[in-house]
Amino acid sequence: MPLLGFGTYKLVSPEDVSRAVDAALLAGYRAFDSAAVYLNEAELGRALKQLLPKHGLTREDVFITSKLGSKDQGERAMEGALHSLSDLDMGYIDLYLIHWPGTLDLEITDPRNSGNRAESWAALEELHAQGKLKAIGVSNYTPAHMRELIQSCKIPPALLQVEFHPKFCQTELRKVCEEYGVCFQAYSSLGKGDLVTDPVVLEVSKNCERTPAQVLLRWAVQQGVPVLPKSSNPDRIKDNARLFDFTLSDRDMDRLSALDCGHKFCRDASQVV
Repeated sequence: MPLLGFGTYKLVSPEDVSRAVDAALLAGYRAFDSAAVYLNEAELGRALKQLLPKHGLTREDVFITSKLGSKDQGERAMEGALHSLSDLDMGYIDLYLIHWPGTLDLEITDPRNSGNRAESWAALEELHAQGKLKAIGVSNYTPAHMRELIQSCKIPPALLQVEFHPKFCQTELRKVCEEYGVCFQAYSSLGKGDLVTDPVVLEVSKNCERTPAQVLLRWAVQQGVPVLPKSSNPDRIKDNARLFDFTLSDRDMDRLSALDCGHKFCRDASQVV
């Protein structure tokens, strides 16, 4: 899986998806991240099938990730995953994740959440054994959720995708992933856009003559953490891919990491039992 992937959240219309995917392929992106709840799996699959030949690429040249929605958590997991496979219509999915540790319409304190997670994972393991899901993993899991899964699964998760940026460094969760050999992947690297105006980020950006977004993304990949920038703007899509022709100094890396204050910009899964 490439360190750089293209996030498709909020890209819904066929025109927007096609335009963004075309710009991403041109800029060198080879990984694309979708989800059932993004309501764009079919659009992404169609766009890739139409555009890959234009860029001299085949299905095997791209890495596709999608995710099981919380409405399908539990006994409907097999149906939900097969629906993703059908909508994408790319033969197989490279990486399929349980998107959220909870279940739609259940309280976060409902003990059935745990059983539903286990049932979903068993369905993903079955589809993995069939070769339909090349790798399986989870998203938004806490250290407790990860340990629960590792202790009960037949196939360990290949990857954990979570919010990660200088204000939310996820130290404990990264240690858990390292302990169990799970790839740790970042989303919301820009803190929903708030971090691009942070004074420290702006100063580092000015010193290295890069955009604040490039600085924040580079901070992650320089630690070996894959990222998933998203944009519908072709110029920003191109800029966000320019992460591998510069390096942040140790001092700048430390200054950015020192911003860590446990601040989340996205939904908090820590209370889901």
